[in-house]
Amino acid sequence: MSDGGVIAGLIRDVPDFPEPGVVFKDITPLLRDPAGFGAAVGALAASAPDGIDVVMGMEARGFIFAAPVALALGAGFVPVRKPGKLPGATLSESFALEYGEATLTVHEDAVGPGARVMIVDDVLATGGTIGATALLCRRLGAELVHVAVLMELGFLGGRTYLESLGVADLSAVVTV
Repeated sequence: MSDGGVIAGLIRDVPDFPEPGVVFKDITPLLRDPAGFGAAVGALAASAPDGIDVVMGMEARGFIFAAPVALALGAGFVPVRKPGKLPGATLSESFALEYGEATLTVHEDAVGPGARVMIVDDVLATGGTIGATALLCRRLGAELVHVAVLMELGFLGGRTYLESLGVADLSAVVTV
């Protein structure tokens, strides 16, 4: 079985969570399996183009994958957080959720102009979280060169939304 098949087999469906009609994709079985977790990090890192300076990961599950991918690439890691979680001056970007709005922040000095950035997250659903992070990356003057996700929920149209923002270089380890 391929790494993608092993990884997909370790993602559990939880019906009716967090609300009726939703099938939640639970990655905790993958995280507790050292071989599966290692394969996931390896697959995300393998999708990176050459010369990545910084990997950005979003709170909270994006941190789980982005930090080890950054280490594997010999790159820095930049956390993208909810408001009020970062000390010092920050930039913020708000985006729509299915039921409301959310905001992400990053330090104003987190990434230097021209830095080659890769965004890593656990799931691409509607694209709001990654889209907001891409906008923050651009506002910092960095070059977003790749987005990698563990799992893409293709039926939710996130890839199309990101393409409308000019994010074209995107890979997913598993697509459902």
